[in-house]
Amino acid sequence: MPVQPLAQLIRFARRNSPFYRELYSDLPDDVTRLTDLPVVPQADFWRANAPRDNRLLTAPLEEAVVFRSGGTTGSPKFSYYTRTEWREFTTAFGAGMVSAGLRPGHRVADLFYAGDLYASFSFVLDSLHRAPVANVRLPIGGAAPWQSTAATLEEFSVQVVAGTPTTLCSLAERLTDAGRTLPDVELLFFGGECLFGDQLPLLRSAFPNAEPRSLGYASVDAGLLGEAVGGGDRRVHRAFTPYTVVEILHDEADQLVDDNGVPGRLVVTDLRRRLMPVLRYPAGDRAEWVDRDAGIFRILGRAQEGVRVGPVSLHTQDVLDVVAAADAFGEVTGLQLVVRRLDGRDGLTLRIAVADPKADHEALGVSVVAAVLAQRPLYASATAAAHVNALNVEWVRYADLAVNARSGKLIRVVDERPHS
Repeated sequence: MPVQPLAQLIRFARRNSPFYRELYSDLPDDVTRLTDLPVVPQADFWRANAPRDNRLLTAPLEEAVVFRSGGTTGSPKFSYYTRTEWREFTTAFGAGMVSAGLRPGHRVADLFYAGDLYASFSFVLDSLHRAPVANVRLPIGGAAPWQSTAATLEEFSVQVVAGTPTTLCSLAERLTDAGRTLPDVELLFFGGECLFGDQLPLLRSAFPNAEPRSLGYASVDAGLLGEAVGGGDRRVHRAFTPYTVVEILHDEADQLVDDNGVPGRLVVTDLRRRLMPVLRYPAGDRAEWVDRDAGIFRILGRAQEGVRVGPVSLHTQDVLDVVAAADAFGEVTGLQLVVRRLDGRDGLTLRIAVADPKADHEALGVSVVAAVLAQRPLYASATAAAHVNALNVEWVRYADLAVNARSGKLIRVVDERPHS
């Protein structure tokens, strides 16, 4: 289906979706601008989008592919695409993979996860199939034993490995432990979560000639968000114009951010989806414009992602940045923030992955704790006042970090406090 004029799409959604009809009930009939629409309230959106008695869809569920989303937290949510919408979605994303570095003849291993209504494996495979350059596709999946995965990569001299950063790092750790490398790999296409600097040393150890790159920015619920643009900053993407409209809104108000370098919430409108309309839908990430006129933006991490320990709030990205700066010799291969409750008080543990957890990391631990407390002095004050337990460090291997049981994605914040 071609891109629809916005006014036409709004009229269609109001006429055929009970959810949008109610959401827009106070608006005039002739709305033509996105900024005249409210931002979709996510909780109401997903309540209306239940498998039974659905009030969001614009037609009976008679022809569609159904996927489950929900990320690393929250209850599962379901997204629906007609076959035409799915074909257009993957065709556009496949074209974006060329911008990410896909070249004619590349042999690409798909290590994303399949099954249980999870979209990423099928999405990447279909996008490669519809990419405008010839390529060889190896649908391995993320749950295959690492030995067979490594053997396939070697047998076919695979040049591109695609997967979540967690999957790529887990494979890299296995290879490194076995004293093996895969020098034929040129590109590590990551997606589904951010790739952080603390993961790069581990990837380099197993894939010495590979460059990690974003394969593009999309989600099963929000759809197309941004194609990779290359360069040194892997967080930078370009909006998929004209298929979608990306907006960045101020954190405290639903007002547009027009200036470059000002962080805000990323909101997307899809101009081709009709079965499950996406109009000013919060993508769940924060971003900032790099070049507003060109539609180029930088992803800044998940919106609201962080942790509260007693009276102290910490943003996950801030802690990651502090630990990376303190890690002078590149020993850290992964990090999780673990919140526990002991003796009636909350406490934060930095679960840090290194090559050998039994080695002496005392100096690094002291440096990391000091750096975090310097960046967030309220934590030290709260510890002195006996409001929280002292910040401490736990050394593990990368494989010991907690991941989402269904998606395999690394969980950055693990809350082990009893909530009953």
